[in-house]
Formats: sequence, C-alpha cells, structure tokens
Amino acid sequence: MADVKLLGLCYSPFSHRIEWALKIKGVKYEFIEQDLQNKSPLLLQSNPIYKKVPVLIHNSKPICESVVILEYIDEAFERPSILPKDPYDRAIARFWVKFFEEKGLAMMKSIFLKGEEQEKAKEEVYEMLKILDNELKDKKFFVGDRFGYVDIVANATALWFGVLEEVFGIVLVTRENFPNFCARRDEYYLQNREYLPPKDELLAHYQAYIQRAASK
Repeated sequence: MADVKLLGLCYSPFSHRIEWALKIKGVKYEFIEQDLQNKSPLLLQSNPIYKKVPVLIHNSKPICESVVILEYIDEAFERPSILPKDPYDRAIARFWVKFFEEKGLAMMKSIFLKGEEQEKAKEEVYEMLKILDNELKDKKFFVGDRFGYVDIVANATALWFGVLEEVFGIVLVTRENFPNFCARRDEYYLQNREYLPPKDELLAHYQAYIQRAASK
C-alpha cells in the first residue's frame, strides 16, 4: 500500500484542494497539521524552497504547490480522472487554472487592503467577476460535462472569498451584479459540502484569527 502524507492546514483552501482530489481517487492518507509560525522540520525538509503548505509526500517523495500536486495525483493514482482526457480540454482546463491562480489570489488579497489600494483592487476584482459570470452562463462546469480540475481549484473563490467578505464586513459580490457567478457558487457549496469545511466553522476560524491579530 502506498504511503501518503499531506502536510497542510485544516482551513486552507489550498490544502483542501489536495484532500478533495485524494478523496475522489479513494486514496487513504495521513493529514499532518502544520503551524506556519513554528514550521516543522518535516515541512522545511520537504519544501525547502518555499517552506509552505500543502506538501504531498508519496512513498517518502515530496511534491509541492497545490496545482502541481493535483496533476501528480491524477497521474499517480487510478481513476476516476481529475483532468480531462481530451488534449484540447486539458489545455483549456490548465488555462482556467492559471487564471484562478493569478486572478483568484488577487481577489482574495483585495479584502485585506484598505483605502485607495482596496478601491483599486476592487476594480480588478469586478473585471475578474465579469469574466467568470459570463463564463458560467448556462454552464455547470468549467470544462466538459463533469466536475474536475478547474472546479477543484476554484474552491477559494466559491467559499473562502465569501467568508472573508463577511468577516471584514465588505461586499464585493452581489446577485444583482453577478447573478451567474452567485448561482453557481451556491450550487457548488451545496453539491460539494462533503469536501469543504462547514461555513460556520470557517467563519469562526477567521474571526478568531482577526481578533488575535488585532490584540497584538
């Protein structure tokens, strides 16, 4: 039996991407929670360049970066497939994953900004959301006719972003402005709750985090 370990954070969207893929594949694994304020020797040894999670350790060999890990999982373990089999669909999936990695991260960071920086970031977020709202019109999945690679990577946009909006008291996404995106986001959570942390737990986690940061 393969020895599979995942170094991660229980409330990290990037760690949840990997857990999701492993569960889809039916792979048993050991989850090892990390403390990024006091990084473990195993994490530093496994990811000496970036020193961050998630890290998948498969038969004592570490693989880093969540999207790289997802593709590795798809190739290393048996069906069902996560990436599309058709070469064109695979290329389109990788395009949208790159989009989420670049634009989605900027979207998340915008919430933590203030003043003029946040106003400027909001404009970029709105442009991204317009693209997604149009892309999701009359579509259930990003690529093809089933849940896959892009949909897993989109987890932060579908859940974590809305939670952070609530924590910080900021409203960037409304049904009036982005109806397709909001409808797909709600359906996404309802259909995939078994792979995602409960909203109330995620909300409580970030509220506590903000309170700790403010008290320092």
